[in-house]
This record gives sequence, C-alpha cells and structure tokens, in this order.
Amino acid sequence: MRHNLQALGWNQAFEVAAKNIDPSFIIGRVSRLDRGWSTIKTSATSNPVDMIRVRNIGADIAVGDWVAVAPDLDRIDHVLPRYSALIRRASSDAIRAEQHAVAANIDTVFIVHAATNDSNERRVERELVLAFDSGATPVLVLTKNDLSAAPEHVAALRDVARVCGIACHVVSGLTGEGLDELAEYARDHQTVAVLGASGVGKSTLVNRLVGDSKQQVGEVRQGDQRGRHTTVAADLVVLPNGGWLIDTPGLRALNLWTSGRGIERAFADIFLLAEDCKFRDCKHQDEPGCAVRVAIGRGELSVERLESMGRLVAEELALEEEQKVRVRMSNRKGMRKLN
Repeated sequence: MRHNLQALGWNQAFEVAAKNIDPSFIIGRVSRLDRGWSTIKTSATSNPVDMIRVRNIGADIAVGDWVAVAPDLDRIDHVLPRYSALIRRASSDAIRAEQHAVAANIDTVFIVHAATNDSNERRVERELVLAFDSGATPVLVLTKNDLSAAPEHVAALRDVARVCGIACHVVSGLTGEGLDELAEYARDHQTVAVLGASGVGKSTLVNRLVGDSKQQVGEVRQGDQRGRHTTVAADLVVLPNGGWLIDTPGLRALNLWTSGRGIERAFADIFLLAEDCKFRDCKHQDEPGCAVRVAIGRGELSVERLESMGRLVAEELALEEEQKVRVRMSNRKGMRKLN
C-alpha cells in the first residue's frame, strides 16, 4: 500500500488497479484543472514539492481523479478507474454532445441551496438525479440560515429530501451553525463535492469548512440576498479533519447525461405509487386506476413534481436517441475509410 497517498484518499481498490503500472511512474490525485494543465497532489502535505503540473490535452480527467504520470512529467499516462463521478452533459449540440465529469472519486455530494430564496424544488430534483447517478451519497444543505430563513421554503426542500431518503442540514456559513455535522461526512480522508448554483452561499460555506478564505466571496445583493458567482474552477482542498472537499463552479446549466437509476431514486415516491397503478405501462395521465393521479387528487403529490419527472425522463430519452445517431454517423465514417 502506498502509505504516502492514503491521506489523499488512496485505498486498496486503487492499489489493485495500479499494480501493473510502471513503478517509475508518479501517482497522484488531480487537485485542479486549468486550460490544458492538471495540478496533481503526490501527497497530502502542502509542500510545493509534493505538487506537479502536467499537460492533460486529450485526456478525460476530472478533479479528484487518480492518475499516473510519466517520469519526465511529459504526460498523464494512466487514469485509474473511478468509483464515482459527477457527470453532466457538456454541449447542447446533438451531434457534438459530450459528457463532462465535474468531480471524480467522491463519497458525498452536498447539494447546496439557500434557505432564504424562493423554493426551487425543480433544481433540487435535477441535482439529485446527477448526484444519485454519480455513485456518491447526496446530502441537501440549506445555507444562509442566519438571514431569516423562510420556513415554507425550508419545509418544501426538506420534503424533497425526505421522500428521496437523504439527509438535510440547515446551516449558516457566517455563524458556523450546523457545520460540525457537515464536516463529519469527510472523516477518514473521504471526499465531499459541493454542488450548487451561483449566489447560494457556497463559497462562504466552503471557507468555513476549510478554515480559511480559500474561495473568494462575492458581495450579496440587498434585493434578494443572492451572492455573486465567485468560484471559477473546481478545486480539491483539504479539511481540518483530514478529509477532502471539491468545490465546483456555480453551474447555470445542469443538463443530464445518461442516467442509471438516478431518476428512479430522485422520484422514489412516484415510483412507489406507480406500483399500485392498474396498468404496468401507465403514463399517469388519464388512464383508469392510476395510483399516481389518485395521490395528486388527495393532495399527497404535486402535479409539478410529476411534470418535473416527466421532463427529466424525456430529456434522458432524447439524449439516448442523440447518442444512437452519433454511433451511426461514426460507423458510416469508419466504413467510408475502409472503402
């Protein structure tokens, strides 16, 4: 076991995956990406000699990845298999649609929203699909509790967390309320990724968890208490308890990539109701014996939540069709080359 890497999150699974890598290669963890360059930590210390910068053009790399670098530092030669990854769709172009890994090898995803803003259950649901599909454990974090949190807003988001079976914490990055509980998710050198839109208090939260002003904090607008977007690149930073945190930029667009069971888990309440529908292929529209529609009529489920699930399912199906088109086009190009 490479003991100098254990504090970075190295474990036996990575040890097995790296057993055939040339011993002369340098193994480390990607801590930052900047325009074709990877900054790689080769130990958990803050000593500059334990950091290297390597070109990564053409490599599928995300912050949090474990990589092997050639001795001459010319290139990243291997990217070790990930046990989890936050992946979104990077392009809206049907022909050029590609996946973008936001963070890799993470244990927990903090889905951050402000307790002061209007309810945005729809964004939470989308982020939950991404988080569940990542292979990590989602946790809902409601920030800015010090700025007169809106009880109805907090209750609505807590309800989304409840039906999905995930934890929800209401915290304050300014006063520190609730942060000790969040820090526990990174114990034993585990890695937490922080996901949230611009202005929800993400950078303030990260600074308090890290223990310094690692991320620049923007001013808060007086009208709606929304901060300005300040995080511009994902960063892997150490926490006081020895865990790791990946702060991601505030992403405006969270387009889905192909989902595993993310939609099913993010909408677990609807899938559970659907088991009692009269028809197995019920679309929950006007079919007789639809248990989902009965729940809506009783006020146990909102129409908006059902419609949200329908949009995400349609988005995923459209992406699958686009990928089939890409495969067919790629096959045709290959056949033309052979001829």
